[in-house]
Amino acid sequence: MSDDIRLGIIRFFQNHNLTGSKLVVAVSGGPDSVCLLHLLSTLKDELGLTLHIAHLDHHLRGEESRADAEYVRGLAGSLHIPVTIGQGDVKAFQKVNKMTLEEAAREVRYLFLADVCEKIGTHYIVTGHTQNDNVETILLHIVRGSGTRGLVGLRPLTPKTIGDRGLVIVRPMLDITREETIDYCQQMRLEPRTDSSNFELSPLRNKIRLKLLPLLTDYNSNISEALLRLSSSAADELEYLDGQVAELWNKVVTRDGEVITLDREGLQNVHPALKRHLLRTCLEQLPGGLKDIESRHIEDMLSLMDKPSGRRIDLPYGLVFMAGYDTLWLGKESELPCPYPWLDGEYPLTIPGVTELPGWHVEAKVVHALDREDNSLVAYMDFDKVGQKLNVRTWKRGDRFHPLGLGAEKKLGKFMMDARIPKHWRRNIPVVVSSSGIVWLAGYRLDERVKVTSQTRRVLRLEFKRG
Repeated sequence: MSDDIRLGIIRFFQNHNLTGSKLVVAVSGGPDSVCLLHLLSTLKDELGLTLHIAHLDHHLRGEESRADAEYVRGLAGSLHIPVTIGQGDVKAFQKVNKMTLEEAAREVRYLFLADVCEKIGTHYIVTGHTQNDNVETILLHIVRGSGTRGLVGLRPLTPKTIGDRGLVIVRPMLDITREETIDYCQQMRLEPRTDSSNFELSPLRNKIRLKLLPLLTDYNSNISEALLRLSSSAADELEYLDGQVAELWNKVVTRDGEVITLDREGLQNVHPALKRHLLRTCLEQLPGGLKDIESRHIEDMLSLMDKPSGRRIDLPYGLVFMAGYDTLWLGKESELPCPYPWLDGEYPLTIPGVTELPGWHVEAKVVHALDREDNSLVAYMDFDKVGQKLNVRTWKRGDRFHPLGLGAEKKLGKFMMDARIPKHWRRNIPVVVSSSGIVWLAGYRLDERVKVTSQTRRVLRLEFKRG
C-alpha cells in the first residue's frame, strides 16, 4: 500500500508541474499531516523539493497543544527538515473579529502559514487533507446551503489571498483515505498525535464526521463515492460556467477599486444560472470572497436585479448589493457611488407639465386613477390634498413627515437612517414639498396624508427621470 501512495504523490507533483518547488508543509502532528510529511521527506530528492515545516500552537488545548508542538519539533529534527513553530491566540482573535472558534482557528493558522511562506520565499502551502476531509467538506457545504460551487469541495490546487499575498494551497492526498494514512504511519513505525478535540461534537464538521456520515452510510454504503462523483460533476459544470462568465464579464461588469458595477440592461436576457455564477464570481473578487455566502444570498441578489432603484441586500463582511437605475453595485456601503444627482436650492414644479432641474427631468400629470408601477421614482397622490404648488429640494435638518404605512410622524433623517439609505446619498435625494410640508421622499416613501383613497377625485402622478 505504501508504494501505491508514493506513486500517487509522485504523479500528483509531476501532473501539476510542482517538481522542483519550495514548499511550506503544514504539520499538526496528526496521522494525515505526519503521513504527508514522511512521504515528502522520502521523495524530496527525487522530486527536487525544498521542504519547510510549519506548526502553529493555537493555545486551545493547554498541555496537549504544547506536546503537539514538541512532537513536531522532534519529528522535524529526525527528518533533518527546518521547522517554524508558531504561537497563536485564537480566542483573542475570535473575540476581536466576532467569528466562531473554528473560523478563528483557521484564519489565525493561515495568517501564520502566510508569514512562513514569506520568510522562506514561496507561495505554496501543502496540507494533509484527505479524501475523507473532502467528503466532509462537501456535506458541510450542503448542510450550510451552499450553491453548486460548494459541491466541488476541496480542489488539488486552490489559489488563496491572505492579506496582500497570493498563495496556493496544495492538497496532494485527496485520493488517499484517512484509514490509509493511519496504516502508512503504522507501517513506517511513526507515532502521530491524537487531537482530543476531534471527538467533540460542538464543531459542525465533527458532528458531520461522527454523526451524519455514519447515518448516511446506513442508507448508502457507498455514500462517500457518491458525493465525490457529485463533486466531479459539479466541477465540470463550473468549468463551463467559468468560461461563459469570462465572455460576459467585459460586457456587463466594471470595477473601480473595491466596488463592482453591473449593467442592468446587459443582464436582462442572461440565463439565471449564468447570473448566479456571475454574482459568485463578483463576490470572489472582493474582501471576504465567498466565505459565509450561501445560496439564499445569491437568490436574494438575483431577485434584487429586477427591483427598483434604492433596494439593497446586506451581505457578510460589510458588503452591500444595491440597485441603481441602470446599474447594480456590489461593495462596501461607504464606497458605493450615489445614483442621485446633486440638487442645490429649491425649485417649483410645473403642474401639470414638465420641469427641468439640474440632473432631473420631472413630469407631472393629473389622472383619474393610479396605475401600479414598479418604479420607485413614480408616485401617485391625492391632487386635491397636495395642491398645485409643489417644490423640490433636498433634506434639511429638522424635516419631519408621516411615512405611508407608519402610525406616526417621523423625522426625515431618522427615516432615511432606518431605511438604511447610505449616508452620503441622503443630501442628494429629492424631497417634494407643499405648503403643508413634505409629501414625498422621491424613490422611497409617500406621506400618509396625501395617499390616494376611495374618496380621491383627482390623482397627481409625479415621475422623476435622470436628466
